[in-house]
Amino acid sequence: MIKRIIILFCSIFFIAFNLHAQNCNGKGQTPSFAIPVCGTKTFSQPLVANCPGNKIPSNSSCTNYTSSASYWYKFHCYQTGTLGFIIDGVDVNDDYDWEVFDVTNIDPNKVFSDPSLQISLNLYGAPPGVTTPFPNTPTGCSSQGNRSINCEGTVNSSPFNQMPAITAGHDYLLMITNFSASGLGYSLDFKGGSASITDPLMPHLNNATPTCDGMQIKVKLNKKMKCTSLASDGSDFSINIPGTTITGAASSQCVLGFDMDSVTLSLSSILMPGNYTLTIKNGTDGNTVADNCDQLIPVGENVPVVVVPILPTLLDSITKPTCAPQTLELVFKKGIKCNSIAADGSDFIVTGPVPVTVSSVTGNCASGISSKIFVTLSAPLQTGGTYTITLKPGTDGGTLTDECNRITPPSFLTFNIKDTVNAGFTYNILYGCAENSVSYNYQNKNGVNSWKWTFDSIRTSATQNPVISYTDFRDQNTRFIVSNGFCSDTSSQKISFDNYINSDFEITNLVCPGDLATLKNNTIGKFITNWTWIFGNGNTSTLKDPPNQSYTNPDLGTIAKIPVLLIAHNSFGCNDTAVKYIQVVSNCFIAVPTAFTPNGDGINDYLYPLNAYKALDLKFSIYNRFGQRIFYTTDWTNKWDGRVKGQPADMGTYVWILTYTNSDTHRQVAQKGTSILIR
Repeated sequence: MIKRIIILFCSIFFIAFNLHAQNCNGKGQTPSFAIPVCGTKTFSQPLVANCPGNKIPSNSSCTNYTSSASYWYKFHCYQTGTLGFIIDGVDVNDDYDWEVFDVTNIDPNKVFSDPSLQISLNLYGAPPGVTTPFPNTPTGCSSQGNRSINCEGTVNSSPFNQMPAITAGHDYLLMITNFSASGLGYSLDFKGGSASITDPLMPHLNNATPTCDGMQIKVKLNKKMKCTSLASDGSDFSINIPGTTITGAASSQCVLGFDMDSVTLSLSSILMPGNYTLTIKNGTDGNTVADNCDQLIPVGENVPVVVVPILPTLLDSITKPTCAPQTLELVFKKGIKCNSIAADGSDFIVTGPVPVTVSSVTGNCASGISSKIFVTLSAPLQTGGTYTITLKPGTDGGTLTDECNRITPPSFLTFNIKDTVNAGFTYNILYGCAENSVSYNYQNKNGVNSWKWTFDSIRTSATQNPVISYTDFRDQNTRFIVSNGFCSDTSSQKISFDNYINSDFEITNLVCPGDLATLKNNTIGKFITNWTWIFGNGNTSTLKDPPNQSYTNPDLGTIAKIPVLLIAHNSFGCNDTAVKYIQVVSNCFIAVPTAFTPNGDGINDYLYPLNAYKALDLKFSIYNRFGQRIFYTTDWTNKWDGRVKGQPADMGTYVWILTYTNSDTHRQVAQKGTSILIR
């Protein structure tokens, strides 16, 4: 018994010592430095440091979830399908939580702020009420799962989620947390799903380039490969030079990362000019270089190494300038030392059809070496023609120095610029009353060979001078884009038609006995010559603004609906007609009947305030003999049909209250009375 206690104490002390000694910002402990994994092997994480972590937002009902005591893994999907994986703890009683995120084209640290990145989450723990040791692993995504979210301590929760669908071309993160904080680890095995997270591209050497001093070779790989597979003594490589050996291999990408796609080899002696072969072989570590799925570069694969005499790096090429450029981009075969670039631009002069002034020169100088140089001009080049940029000694006393300390001799490059273009256009209108025809005109200049017209945001044309017909005479917008294959320009104009005419007027909607109908002319249009009014009461007018009109009262209890016409004419011989209707009523005296008979015979079937045409803010209430309000309305045409809650009301006397504001006098009126319901 004492021996078992001692062994247990030593195990706990060993774990605690290791956890205390671990760095909480090490590889795999943050999203930015996630461990790359693939689907061809089982990954083992023997220990988990109990480090604090950020809270993880969730798009589910799960709460209290952080990244403490976690490791992060990253993988890329190469074939769309379902993702299956199993996490099996060293101690089955440890509680392991996990979450899968889609971080395609997104900063991995967004998982701490964007809950929408979550695609599967499992916080499973022992079921509620279980106090004895309960297995919490294995866990993961498998055919045993039936949902994508399992929260902690909930009834019917499961250690397994359904396998989520993942998409080819997307990048994912998997976070695994030892919630028990025991310090013990787990194995991670991707299996069961139909998706592929294994890179089908086999690992190979890409190329090899010697450094300027001939003491190193920079090797480029065709994809990311494991840093741990590289033998630091350089024994994974050999070169066919008698007496020269490779003494070391390293990659700056392995300082913080897990994988690399470039390696620098150190040599025992200087490489002289010539053609050599670099070959890969099994190193002292027993293998070549492996990718993240442990696929090895084949033994014997080789690439050429060409060492040429060190010559000055000449002014090599210029990136094709854009339209009206103000910055010229120069490209060099070797990097140029940034401290040899005269910032005031004095290393360069530009000549051409018009005077050009260089105002400044810069490079991409984060590392002190730049393969591109940007020459900024005092003004954009807008005149077409052939220009020359010449390298000369600047105010710093020299031209440029490359990364091999060779001075670039004075040299020059020529480049062509095309004239800028202008999309300004004119147009002529042929007027007609049924349609207008617009002839668009563009005077071609500066080699324009592309025309794109857009009319009224719908119709288009690719001809230089289109003719477009319009039946809608309201203002129309025309957009025009021209290009000469180098420069482009855009212009827009509003096309207004002088023969546009739209007859419109306002008229009193309802006329009571003794009232006059008022009219207001709202016609829109230019060059209107005459007006024709037809009022429907036997009168007409040719005035723009005619006098008010009177109408004969219709028969008692009826409403006359009378059309009123306005015809406007313009100097183009066009006209437009507007028709409005006026209602003439026989009575506008507001009154409530003293009795009504809701028997459905069409005569006096309803109780309501009659003729309330001039009532504003009307309120009409009806009460039964118990003082209960059984009907209320603010619309006088909403009539009581003698029913209460769908059932016929009792015969008898009912009290009504009517309030409103008279629209003519603006006086408030309050009335109260009774009506008898007769059946």
